[in-house]
Amino acid sequence: MSLHRYELGFLLIILNIYSLGLIDAVNVTASDSAANPLQAPSYQSHSSSAVYKPAVDSSYSINLLSSFPEDVEISEYCSEMLRLFGQRYVAYVNCLIPAARPVRVCQNCSPEYKSLSDVFLNISSDQMGPGNVSCRDSILRSDRLMLVFLLYGNLATIWEKSNCKQCVTTDLKGPNNDTLYYLTLLNQTITCFEKYKEGNHTELCKSCILPYKDLNDMYSGMEKNSTLCIDLEDSMNMTRKLWSKNFGCSYPHGETIPVIAVSSFMLFLPIIFYLSSFLHSEQKKRKLIHPKRAKSHNSLMNIQDKQS
Repeated sequence: MSLHRYELGFLLIILNIYSLGLIDAVNVTASDSAANPLQAPSYQSHSSSAVYKPAVDSSYSINLLSSFPEDVEISEYCSEMLRLFGQRYVAYVNCLIPAARPVRVCQNCSPEYKSLSDVFLNISSDQMGPGNVSCRDSILRSDRLMLVFLLYGNLATIWEKSNCKQCVTTDLKGPNNDTLYYLTLLNQTITCFEKYKEGNHTELCKSCILPYKDLNDMYSGMEKNSTLCIDLEDSMNMTRKLWSKNFGCSYPHGETIPVIAVSSFMLFLPIIFYLSSFLHSEQKKRKLIHPKRAKSHNSLMNIQDKQS
């Protein structure tokens, strides 16, 4: 009995030693796994394509133009023309944006447009610059986009649609004489509005009718002569809106007199037509009745003669 107990105790000791050895092995494996984590297999899928990423040194920057030879690059003169074009392009755009509302495109931005047009004329000209160099082909025609030509064309379209050439001098330095006179009348009208707008608008309509009439007559004459630009059109539209809508004033335009005369004539035309038709029919009746009376009178005279 005691021998059996000793064998059982010896067996338990061996099992404990074996279990301790397994625990140490597991701990060693876990520590190795932590030091060297599992990595995905190094094989690549056949369906995915490899992407080539060239090694780029951070000390060098990619500059495509620097790799071109000198014979295909533009000259220093054309580079200066291109820089000057960009400078004046920005100046003209910076002038246009504040002049968008109220419209002052022609009045404020004509010098900037002239400067831009001059440099573009130099670029697009066939004449040779310093060193017998022409920039037309190298800047305007060297690629499909033709960026400089496209940029200038957009701003030139704005200038043409505004009809600015009608309001400025031929050298594009400022407003012409007709525009200056119109602006003088406009300032007088606006000054009158500012003077009487706080009081009774009836007084404003009476006091400002003369300057407003002069301004309106001047605008109508320029409209007939086709000498208006977008600046004048916009200013007159705003002035008429103030006069009629904001202040509630009315102005008998000269064009309304012929309209009233024609309308009155058309209104009385049916009356005149029916009246003339009635008088004409009465006259015809008299002409038809008169011979019958004459014939009966002659018959009566013949009867009296026979009786006698």
